[in-house]
Amino acid sequence: MRDLAEQAAEDLKDASAEDVIRWATDTFGDRICITSSMSDAVIVHLASAVRPGIDVVFLDTGYHFPETIGTRDAVAAVYPINLINVTPSRTVAEQDAELGPRLYGRNPDLCCHLRKVEPLERALKGYDSWITGVRREETLSRRSTRVVEFDEKRQKVKVNPIVAWTSEQVDEYIASNGVLVNPLVYDGYPSIGCRTCTLRVEAGADPRSGRWAGTGKTECGLHV
Repeated sequence: MRDLAEQAAEDLKDASAEDVIRWATDTFGDRICITSSMSDAVIVHLASAVRPGIDVVFLDTGYHFPETIGTRDAVAAVYPINLINVTPSRTVAEQDAELGPRLYGRNPDLCCHLRKVEPLERALKGYDSWITGVRREETLSRRSTRVVEFDEKRQKVKVNPIVAWTSEQVDEYIASNGVLVNPLVYDGYPSIGCRTCTLRVEAGADPRSGRWAGTGKTECGLHV
């Protein structure tokens, strides 16, 4: 699998997003899924056009904005996908009882691990590969991301079809194709996570500056 990912990264480095997805779905068949945060449905739109009925994994942390849950439901209704809603092993109330309230403020890394990382790892057990909407432009830690990678930690092939897209290209694709977008994006939330750890940002600011503001944290752990 590692060799497969390395070769694909080289072969597909200049390929279109559609061609990358076509390679991935042809290669892995039913053993591939999409993961989506429901900030927008760009990657869902792209992948479902190539492989209708593809599994889309959504991590329902229990802390999402209502708008994010609404976007999830709209995506499931509009696009030809199989939505898989994944929840943590503890409810919010159970986590509060066991570890104390507002863990997201006291130990955001642990909260992300319990409510995002662990559920993702559990959800991915049935797959050999997954497709993400990660882009190099988003954070410094993503600048070296390749279009196809081998995830050593999970021993799976990670496919990033729009990794080289700019924000302008994303906006153009959304406008040209009428892609569903979380309404919070147009209300000062260009990067959307849990409502407990996401703030509005000023126009022109770093889009991810509203995520875990003031903590120095930039990643939840899913993509590192």
